[in-house]
Amino acid sequence: MAGGGSLVESVPNMSLLTISDHHYDGGDDDQKSIVVVASSSAPIVSSYNDRIRPLLDTVDRLRHLKIMEEGIQLPTIVVVGDQSSGKSSVLESLAGISLPRGQGICTRVPLIMRLQNHPNPNPELFLEFAGKTVPTDEEHISDAISLATEEIAGNGKGISSNPLTLIVKKNGVPDLTMVDLPGITRVPVHGQPEDIYEQISKIIMEFITPEESIILNVLSASVDFTTCESIRMSQKVDKTGQRTLAVVTKADKSPEGLLEKVTADDVSIGLGYVCVRNRIGDESYEEARAEEAKLFDTHCLLSKIDKSMVGVPVLAERLVRIQANIIVKCLPEIVRKINEKLSGNIEELNKLPKHLTSVGEAMAAFMHVVASAKESLRKILIQGEFDEYPDAKEMHGTARVVEMLNKFSADLQSAKDANASEKYLLDEITVLEEGKSIGLPNFLPKVAFHTLLQKKVKSISAIPFDFVEKIWGFVENVLISVLLKHSENYPQLVSSTKRAAQNLIAKMKQESVDWVNDIVEMEKVSDYTCDPTYTSSWKDRMSSQEELMKLIDNNYREFGNFNIVHLRSMKSSVPEAFDLGTRVKAYWDIVLRRMVDNMALHLLFKIRNLVKNDMESEIVNEIMGPHGNGLERMMDESPSVAIKRNKLRKSIALLKESKDVVANIIDKISDNFDY
Repeated sequence: MAGGGSLVESVPNMSLLTISDHHYDGGDDDQKSIVVVASSSAPIVSSYNDRIRPLLDTVDRLRHLKIMEEGIQLPTIVVVGDQSSGKSSVLESLAGISLPRGQGICTRVPLIMRLQNHPNPNPELFLEFAGKTVPTDEEHISDAISLATEEIAGNGKGISSNPLTLIVKKNGVPDLTMVDLPGITRVPVHGQPEDIYEQISKIIMEFITPEESIILNVLSASVDFTTCESIRMSQKVDKTGQRTLAVVTKADKSPEGLLEKVTADDVSIGLGYVCVRNRIGDESYEEARAEEAKLFDTHCLLSKIDKSMVGVPVLAERLVRIQANIIVKCLPEIVRKINEKLSGNIEELNKLPKHLTSVGEAMAAFMHVVASAKESLRKILIQGEFDEYPDAKEMHGTARVVEMLNKFSADLQSAKDANASEKYLLDEITVLEEGKSIGLPNFLPKVAFHTLLQKKVKSISAIPFDFVEKIWGFVENVLISVLLKHSENYPQLVSSTKRAAQNLIAKMKQESVDWVNDIVEMEKVSDYTCDPTYTSSWKDRMSSQEELMKLIDNNYREFGNFNIVHLRSMKSSVPEAFDLGTRVKAYWDIVLRRMVDNMALHLLFKIRNLVKNDMESEIVNEIMGPHGNGLERMMDESPSVAIKRNKLRKSIALLKESKDVVANIIDKISDNFDY
């Protein structure tokens, strides 16, 4: 059998159908091919249902629990076909009921058809949608489906992805669950949205893409299979056709060439073809089956098609077998996914903050937040650890502080006095001239040293203040990030902790500004150092004085990188000016180092105090102060956490129930379905 697939090539004589000897198409007595029976009283599938039903009940129960909303796919037979391919007729023949008919799209929502073989001679039919169950009967089922569809998809001809479930409990029907999808149409008719094709395609692709889906592709015998849109869609997700079964309708209308079509298999239908005859006019389903059997037995062309490829009973049997196989195959993986999802949800639920019901619990939770934040800040701003933020370099606190401190030092060293003379030693000569007083000769006037020192201090005075602004801005960002991270489970704390952090940083920054202001003013008004490098540096520089004087005497133009032409006319003042300049430079080096060192010590001290004491005190005052009411607010669980907690609890309950459902069947699979 071309394209028949290993699952359903032949079926043992298992009383699946009522078969008489003259209907066997060759073969031995133990392994014979299924043929259609014209008996009006025989059910489509009988004893095999008893073995299939528990499996199908399990999957249907999981579907009813909406396990697919948890991202766990279920094995599903999905019915697709181009508009007017005869899809509804096939489903009617399997279910023995009438579905809505009319022009255009008859199926406007996914119709989940649950067929259950039922010994009671009186059929039971129900519709389930929008959380309600609506009983109906065979006479009114078509109208009931139409009304339910209108409630789901609205009046008119629009479609919806929200499903409608039809439960048919009837004697003689195969135990099957199928999802009938809207027929594919490319051209919208009056009343349909312009993008009707795109909407239908999206729904179909959502259902047929999962590997757990079996695609029942309904094709009309009158068309070229290679041009069918339903074939094109199924080939997108099932290129080899290993999970696609084709049912060919209207065989009686277009018998010419049908044998070649289903045996050549130009479109890769891995699970094979089944050709059927549609019910005509007012025929009963029993009459239609009898006419179908007669057609494929006697028609000059159709009778040549292998009997294992024709008839609604064969289609039903094959679907039942395929369905059983895919369920058996998928159940272990479904169990694994349920367990995995359940464990993940329980773990996530346990990570959520406890719902606080007393001030004592709120106090404990609050202190835990503060303690955790303190520990993180200690690691980030004091210890230099960054394991909590390995990839966020802006949170590598000590490294960024050192970078900013190094830049601060470089900025101080490179700063220039905008008012300083560009001519070498001219400022020193000028200040010495203006600092003259009555007194002993050969003594440098102190006012000259202070005047030059004050000019230098003034030239760099803005740099420490800029640095303080930047460094505390960085610490503020780190502090707020850490606090928000540790209080994320308590949104009620977020605004208060952020405000406390901002207030604390503002205070500490102002303290640093005041400290810098004092440092700058001290350097302006006084000069002192016990650093011996001052003297050694001065002496090293003074060793060049004799060379300078010789260059001036010999009319050289440059001393190092300095132009000295202008010093020829001031030669008598040069030695004293050179001495003053070297003293200022030697001392200025110490001032800059001292400013950087003191800044570093100041920051270490202030940041340590912030982490160890100030932060906790500020947050406690903000949360628990006279106007804080923070602990009371913590007991009001945030809407987002409450929604997440409720969602997780519902998911866990659903998964636990699903786990129990599959546990009842999983152990029986290997014994009952070993084929």
